[in-house]
Amino acid sequence: MENIRNSVMPLRGLSCSNCALSIESNVRKLKGVSVANVDFSSEKLSVNFDKSIISERQIIDSIHHLGYKVAIGKLEILIEGIKNNHDKAFLEKALHSENGIISSKYEYEQQQAIIEYIPGMISITEITDIIQKSGFKITVEDKQIEETDVESKIREKEINQQKKLMIIGLFLTLPLVIYSMLRDFKVLEFKYDDYAMLFTATIVQFLVGWQFYISAYKSLRFGSANMDVLIVLGSSAAYFSSLLVTLGVINSPNVYYETSAAIIALIRLGKYLETRAKGRTSDALKALIGLRPKTAFVIRNGLEIEINVEEVIVGDTVIVRPGNKFPVDGIISEGRSAIEESMLTGESIPVNKGPGDEVIAATINHEGFIKYEATRVGRNTTLSQIVKMVKEAQSSKAPIQKLTDQIGKYFVPIIIAIALFTFLGWIFVAEINWITALMNAIAVLVIACPCAIGLATPTAVIVGTSKGAENGILFKNSEILEKAGKVNIIVLDKTGTITSGEPQLTDIIVLANLSENIILRYAASAEQASEHPLGQAIVKAAKEKSLMLNKPTQFRSYGGLGIRATVENKTIMVGNLRLMKNEGISNDGFLEDVIRLQKDGKTAMIIAVSDLENKMKAVGIIAVADTLKSGAKEVVADLFKLGMEVIMITGDNQSVADAIARQIGISKVFAEVLPGDKAEEIKKLQTSTILGNYAHPMVAMVGDGINDAPALAQADVGIAIGSGTEIAMSAAGITLISGELSGIRRAISLSRKISQTIIQNLVWALLYNVALIPIAAYGLLSPMFAAGAMAFSSVFVVSNSLRLRKNKLEIFAPKKTVLKQCIELLPRIIAPIIALAVLIIVPMIYMHHTNMEIKSVVENNMTPLLMMIISIANALKAISMHLFLP
Repeated sequence: MENIRNSVMPLRGLSCSNCALSIESNVRKLKGVSVANVDFSSEKLSVNFDKSIISERQIIDSIHHLGYKVAIGKLEILIEGIKNNHDKAFLEKALHSENGIISSKYEYEQQQAIIEYIPGMISITEITDIIQKSGFKITVEDKQIEETDVESKIREKEINQQKKLMIIGLFLTLPLVIYSMLRDFKVLEFKYDDYAMLFTATIVQFLVGWQFYISAYKSLRFGSANMDVLIVLGSSAAYFSSLLVTLGVINSPNVYYETSAAIIALIRLGKYLETRAKGRTSDALKALIGLRPKTAFVIRNGLEIEINVEEVIVGDTVIVRPGNKFPVDGIISEGRSAIEESMLTGESIPVNKGPGDEVIAATINHEGFIKYEATRVGRNTTLSQIVKMVKEAQSSKAPIQKLTDQIGKYFVPIIIAIALFTFLGWIFVAEINWITALMNAIAVLVIACPCAIGLATPTAVIVGTSKGAENGILFKNSEILEKAGKVNIIVLDKTGTITSGEPQLTDIIVLANLSENIILRYAASAEQASEHPLGQAIVKAAKEKSLMLNKPTQFRSYGGLGIRATVENKTIMVGNLRLMKNEGISNDGFLEDVIRLQKDGKTAMIIAVSDLENKMKAVGIIAVADTLKSGAKEVVADLFKLGMEVIMITGDNQSVADAIARQIGISKVFAEVLPGDKAEEIKKLQTSTILGNYAHPMVAMVGDGINDAPALAQADVGIAIGSGTEIAMSAAGITLISGELSGIRRAISLSRKISQTIIQNLVWALLYNVALIPIAAYGLLSPMFAAGAMAFSSVFVVSNSLRLRKNKLEIFAPKKTVLKQCIELLPRIIAPIIALAVLIIVPMIYMHHTNMEIKSVVENNMTPLLMMIISIANALKAISMHLFLP
């Protein structure tokens, strides 16, 4: 497994989801590649590969061979100290051991290294650190290398290029369309105007639209067909048929240069708007990345100095003054302050922290002067891990996305076939002239471009996961994101999840001729080696009484039962009734006390000590009680409002569990469940057909401890409390950074909102094609209107997804049917549809009485009802961006 690497490569040259599928399928075929997913929305390839079989350079070369590009950063840096080939090989080995380094070359004469790397995978600062740690020196000038976002610069360059082409296209197309209309109305015309129109249309077709031809060629060369194939076929048919008319090869009174130019120009406009909107989908993640301060104040050699944050190392003493941000993660050694963590946890109230407490990079020190020891730096900080986790989730594919990918794979060939049948049908069945048949076929080709379908899921996922990260909710992948909204049974672990996990000592009952302090000292000494919250509560209580504790030996923990250890040459056991029974210790004399304590909601632990004959004897009972987390009762009530079946699971006895459950309003409790059995209980719920009357139970498990990890992994959706163990968080699909229970409600609400947005996008995109393809084939849709509507369809999808950025996660998002969501969309679009329909119908009615080429269609076929249908269908897309822009 040590040879397996993951790389995320920013792609260039993608025009639609079929381009993404082409790269994805071809990269998957490469030997050594195990996983390859392309996210069309962010234009990134996430690939897992075996570096002993294939390199990143070979993967990039295969992508270039397909006709697409990978954004690559290039660093030229002066290095001193490389004296021979051995030094050179040593440096190259150090560089290539890191993910993201594609190639490196060292020139002895210039003492310069030329390094190619993948932006986002590794930074310039990290590269220079590798060089310096390898024992080589970077010259002073190159130490000041500015850290730039190479990927963003490349994207910005592409957007500017698209903008120039869009402006040229619109500048030439608008006069062409206006003149064509005036010419049709017999208002304005001049001799040889066909050649003037030809000249203008040629510039648009082959300068503004040249990229469409290149992309279509690349797609067809490898046996697939993307959106650009449809655009090229549609616009070329209009252009070349008009060219043949102009040259006298075909006898026809009409040319369609304005149609070919309008198709190119309007789609170019839509692409530009779509690209800009897509750029905004990751704004929240970029803002998260930008939270970390650039510099840090550290103490070295007794002096306080300011250094770049990348130069901070583990163990450094870092100083943070009031109002400043913490540059790296660490543990406070001196000072107290209120620390704002809202940028990472979503909780607005500052948290009071002091010596021994952990602080997180990018959080803000509000009040006191803080000194702390750096524990996690660079890529290992919590912020960096959050960013990594969000990127991984965004690059994964939701199950519904895999379905749309399959649709996209067959969509374009089917549309080409429909366009061909449309053309032949009008000629041989309707016996209409070939020019009109051609225009109808072009309208079919242009209206059916599947870009909106490809963007429907990934744009919503990117915006949604970034929104979640802003609020302290991390989704491991898109599949979990989709599943979370479908959860109908939620299981809450008690200790550390519902309760604070910091129980307090409440009772000490003496059963033998010993004092309370001696019993507490025995129990606390044995529990020192335990990490369980109950054991820690006993140790804490003993220290508060200043009792002298001895170090335990031969410590052993029995999961869900208790512990055994040797203290002062005595065997000490601390545990529940089941442990005492297993060890053959009679419960006579303490059973009633245990039951009484349990009824009060306390956890009773019996302390047994070996006597002179090495027999175990119960000497006392210690009771502790855990406190509910703030807002636990309200969160449970909110989960019921979300339609959840809420269950509590715990290893505690039934009486304690019932007492806690009553306080927060939970009626179903699984008590006395051993850690190893929690996963089995989850499995039973998943196969249950009775509980909650759910035909398909979807179970979420919420926990924080090591013993919760198997259950978190078994559940359909595992939710780890961020204040818990790393093992629990690695096993879970969702991590709540803040550790607050309210994050459960917000995570489910966000998931449902994202799923609803995806459904809205898909329904809109699919119904759009289903509704307008027959209308186009029937001859009721102008190719120009088709191009405009198609161009804005993608903008609608992206804009609708962007609305998630303003979503308030406190607002519940109950599950909605597809029908209900469609009905909710109607009020937003009725008024604009009617207004645009009137604007379209009026000129069409006027054209009905002229000699324009559209007359042959209108006169025989287009009733006012049909005109209304086309107007409404076209209007749905044209005005959508204005309705849904956030």
